[in-house]
Amino acid sequence: MEDKYSKLLNMIQNDLPMESRPFLSIAEKMEKSEDEVLDMIKELKEQGYIRRFGGTFDSKNLGYTGTLCGMEVTENKIEEVAHIVNSYTNVTHNYLRNHKYNMWFTLIEPSQSSLDNHINEIKTKTGIDEILVLNSLRTFKINVKLNVEGA
Repeated sequence: MEDKYSKLLNMIQNDLPMESRPFLSIAEKMEKSEDEVLDMIKELKEQGYIRRFGGTFDSKNLGYTGTLCGMEVTENKIEEVAHIVNSYTNVTHNYLRNHKYNMWFTLIEPSQSSLDNHINEIKTKTGIDEILVLNSLRTFKINVKLNVEGA
């Protein structure tokens, strides 16, 4: 990877300024134009170096409660159930596993009662009576930052 790209990746991971035009500030530090920096980010996304670009929030510090849920979903209902689960904006991940409980999703809500209500709604809408609910007890990882200079 060219140095200019590794430098940019490190800057957007660690030093993205909270201002109206953060890429202009980065561009100035890199002695490039804002459009050049935006084009470089687009290239890095297209090449698979950047999978997701967005803020990361510690939901617990914001007063939210989270849970990991597992469901046993029949093969012919996977798409339908996934669509229902994914319609909830506070579902942050939803994925399949090769297990009795084959669909897993994470849900964060501002209160335990809101969390319980949405889980009950999902049960009703999907027709799945049993959802394994594993409440968060400890945070293991919020995000990952990699030093890519010299990569």
